[in-house]
Amino acid sequence: MHPNITASFDRLKNVLESIPIEERFKGYDPFDGLNSPIIKKTFLGKNRFIRLIWVQLFKRNPLNFRKIVGIKKQENPQALAIFLSAYCHLYKLDEREEYINSINYLANRIIALRQDQWSGACWSYPFAWQARAFYQPENTPLIIPTAYCFNALLDAYESTQIDEYKTIALTTASFVLNDLNRNGDQENFAFSYSPEDNSVVYNASLMASQVLARCFKYTLNTSYKEAALASVQFCINAQNQDGSWTYGKKLFHQWIDNFHSGYNLVCLIDYTNFCNDARFNSAIEKGLDYYINTFFTQDGFSKYYSNSKFPLDVNNPAQLIITLVKANKLDPHKNLVGKVVQQTITQMQSNKGWFYYQKNKWFTNRILYLRWSNSWMFYALSLLLKNDNS
Repeated sequence: MHPNITASFDRLKNVLESIPIEERFKGYDPFDGLNSPIIKKTFLGKNRFIRLIWVQLFKRNPLNFRKIVGIKKQENPQALAIFLSAYCHLYKLDEREEYINSINYLANRIIALRQDQWSGACWSYPFAWQARAFYQPENTPLIIPTAYCFNALLDAYESTQIDEYKTIALTTASFVLNDLNRNGDQENFAFSYSPEDNSVVYNASLMASQVLARCFKYTLNTSYKEAALASVQFCINAQNQDGSWTYGKKLFHQWIDNFHSGYNLVCLIDYTNFCNDARFNSAIEKGLDYYINTFFTQDGFSKYYSNSKFPLDVNNPAQLIITLVKANKLDPHKNLVGKVVQQTITQMQSNKGWFYYQKNKWFTNRILYLRWSNSWMFYALSLLLKNDNS
C-alpha cells in the first residue's frame, strides 16, 4: 500500500481514538435536522413541507448551525456498525487487545440500541427523517441501519465467537420476513424501506435480500433463500440495459448515483456467495462495468451522479474500495483505486485527520459527520490495509 494511504488511516484512527470511548462514536449526521426542538416541540414539525425543507437546509448547508438550534451529537447504530466491521478487519490483521475491546464495546452498544417491539432485531436512525417518498418517525426501524448492524454483529461473532452476537443477529431474518412490506407479485417483489412505507428502493430491497442470504448461510433455512431470491430477481428485472439502476421506482427516484450503485452490487455479490447461486453473474459484471466506467474518472475523481460530476462526496470513494474488495477485483483496478484514494486524501482530509463531507464546484462542506463520512473512510481504509497484508 502507498505510504500516504497508511498515514491517512493512522491520522484518522488516532484522532478518533483520542476521544474518550463514551463520546467517541457520537456525532452529527447530514439528516439529523428534525432533532431540533424547534421542529420536534412546535407546530412546525407537523407540516410535511416544512420538515422536508428543514432537513435539506441542514443537509446542504456548509455552516453547522446544529448547536444553535439544539441538535445534539448522538450514537447512530449504522455508524457503530460500520466502525465495528472495520475493527473486525483490523483484528484479523493484528490480534491486538485494543481491537477486541473496541469490537465488544461496539457490539454491546449496537445490541443496546436495537428496537425490540418487532419480530426480530432491527435498528433505526436516532432522528426522524422526511424524504419525498415518505416520513419516517424517530425510532422507526429501517432496513439500511438494520442490515449494517446485522452484518457487524455477525462479523463480531466471527472474530470473538461470542454466541450472543450471532443469536441476536440471526433474528433479523424474522424482521425482514414479517415486518417489511412487499411490492410486486407472488413470484418477485421488493421489500420496503421500513414497516411504515411501501416504497420501492432497489438498494433497500437488496439489503433485505443480503440479510436473508447471510442468515441462510448460517441456518440453511430455505425460506430465507427463497425470499431473498424473489427480491433479487425483482431488482435484476429493474436493471437498465447499460447495467445501471435508478434509485427507485417512483418518477422522482429516477436518478442514478455512485454509492447506491455500489450498494446494489455488494448485496448481489453477497447473495451469490451466501446462497451459492451464480445465475446473476452476468448482471453483476454488467453492473460493475457501468459502475467503474461511469462514476470514476482517469484522474481519480469520484462522480456523484451518472450525469453530473459534483459533489465529491467521501461516501463514493469509500464505496469503490468496498465494492471492488467484495467483487475480488481490487488488483485489476489498483491504479484507479490509488488515484481515487489519493485525490480523496488531498481534497477531503483535514490536517487533524477527519474527512470532510462534500466538495462542491465552488466550496467545500467541511462539517465532520461521523456516520456519513468518517465511518465509511475508516472502514474502507481498513479493508485496504487487510487486503494489502493478506
